[in-house]
Amino acid sequence: MRYLKILLISLLIWNLSFSASKVKIKTEVNVVGVRNNFLVGYGIVVGLNGTGDGTTSRYTLLSIANMLRKMGVYIDPNQVRTKNAAAVIVTASLPPFAKNGMRFDVHVSSLGDAKDIANGVLIRTPLRGPDGKVYAFAQGPVSTGGGITESNKGGKIQKNFPTSGIVVNGGIVERDLPFSFDKLNTLTLTLKKPDFNIADKIENAINNYFNKNIAKAIDPSTVKVDIPSNEDKVKFLSKVLNLEIELENEPVIVIDERTGTVIMSGDIVLETPIYVSHGNIYVEVVKKPIISQPPPLSGGTTQQETQTLTRIVEENGRIFGIEKPTLKDLVEALNEIGVSPRDLIAIIQAIKNAGKIHAKIEVM
Repeated sequence: MRYLKILLISLLIWNLSFSASKVKIKTEVNVVGVRNNFLVGYGIVVGLNGTGDGTTSRYTLLSIANMLRKMGVYIDPNQVRTKNAAAVIVTASLPPFAKNGMRFDVHVSSLGDAKDIANGVLIRTPLRGPDGKVYAFAQGPVSTGGGITESNKGGKIQKNFPTSGIVVNGGIVERDLPFSFDKLNTLTLTLKKPDFNIADKIENAINNYFNKNIAKAIDPSTVKVDIPSNEDKVKFLSKVLNLEIELENEPVIVIDERTGTVIMSGDIVLETPIYVSHGNIYVEVVKKPIISQPPPLSGGTTQQETQTLTRIVEENGRIFGIEKPTLKDLVEALNEIGVSPRDLIAIIQAIKNAGKIHAKIEVM
């Protein structure tokens, strides 16, 4: 908690020193048509060491038989018996303006009951777009960054997720995307976070720089920009996206309940006084082995059973008052209680629900 306190106080000092900051337009908007495109495909990973799909994954056996048939080997799918292959879903994000021959990474995820696809090889897989057309192919060795190890006593240790991996530079573009930047006469900028104030500032920044009324904020999320006929379109877009606007830092608290992470930023204002009462509840579950011996001469056998013990301990709550409306005092009070990150999440949410904290809370 000491490091959490130092981090939060440092963020407070930083944001108090810079209540407003200049940012480039490109950090706040997306350009319509200039975006990533998602591709998906179905493929087979081979070369696994007995960790592939079992015989219960019927579609894997049919896929192997169909693949062999295309190679001139005819076999009944009912006769396919292998655990060295796995059916996978292949996904990829094709970058904007991808051209024929460009390479990119693809992600591979097991579809059946394979235990591990690490070190396997993805057979050539067509990747299709939302229109059903094939835009790329994927092939290559799969890297998972994890695996399963087995001890001599039969115990297994799993690291990360060996059923999902990546093929580095495994995708290659075969068809150009159906988007022509040269034919654009108007740019459409969409704000990543719709805001009337930001849209207005973007419009003013563009019009003031070019000394023309070429930009118009249509709504809080859209700004239309006419491209002058005497401007090079690539250079014009570069100029627009690199213009700066001044934005006020919005107080934000980001909460990740899965990991217990809390990030606070901005000049967070509290309505005082605030009183916090917090008590911790600990639940402990222990499995204890018990040996059961049969009576003498009964003919029974010794049995081992497991007894589960549950212990719940609740600490007495402590009440603290917060009299100064600053983030620093809030952190100091919470550290005085000795709260954990997960306790901190519950307290912040309770204060927000009480209407005592003026900040935007984002729960991941």
